[in-house]
Amino acid sequence: MSLLQNLYGPFFDVRNWQTVISSGEDWMIILSLVLIECLLSVDNAIVLAAQTQKLPDKKQQEKSLFYGLWGAYIFRFLLIGLGTYLINFWEIKVIGAGYLMYLSLSHFYHMAHPQLKEKKRKTKKRILPLFWSVVVSIEAMDIVFSIDSILASLAISTNPVIVLIGGLIGILAMRGIAEVIMKLMEIVPELEVTAYFLIALIAIKLFLTIPAIDIEIPAAIFGALVLLSLVATVVIHRIRR
Repeated sequence: MSLLQNLYGPFFDVRNWQTVISSGEDWMIILSLVLIECLLSVDNAIVLAAQTQKLPDKKQQEKSLFYGLWGAYIFRFLLIGLGTYLINFWEIKVIGAGYLMYLSLSHFYHMAHPQLKEKKRKTKKRILPLFWSVVVSIEAMDIVFSIDSILASLAISTNPVIVLIGGLIGILAMRGIAEVIMKLMEIVPELEVTAYFLIALIAIKLFLTIPAIDIEIPAAIFGALVLLSLVATVVIHRIRR
């Protein structure tokens, strides 16, 4: 009980919330955390946008993001409380990187063998309906990607309330980025290929951050690479038209 109180007690301290909300200095820190969350979550937004494309219509795609948003809020609350222990969870990054690489390679393999994709679609038995399997996938990726964001945030502020507010606002902004990418995919279908190519790069990027390797690709560089990839795809789309 004392461990839970140490981990989550600050979230239920009304005076802590009052101090943060009334402090201009704390709001400047929160703004910094929101910007960091957005930068670190570009890769998350790409994965989410690609995953929602499995759903048959825009209404279900937006609904899955909505459920994913609230799930992300709950998990973020739980993970911030465990933030001091997250540095030891490098195994989650390995699993996440492997899963992302599987998504990418599987997509390109089935593009090259469309008959296998159709056969798999007819014979595969789902444990969950398609919609909920996408939501579960979104939540799993949120857990993996939130580790970097939380650790970066805790390095700026040790007050979990500040980290929580910054993270929740950042998650909302990231979902907005995912919706923009989804709309672009509707206009430029070739972006789906680009998305899964970037997912493979994200898998490599995530794997490189494990302690045994410890290579961090700066968020600014990766963000620029994503932007260049999107622009190049749009240009190719216009040329092909």
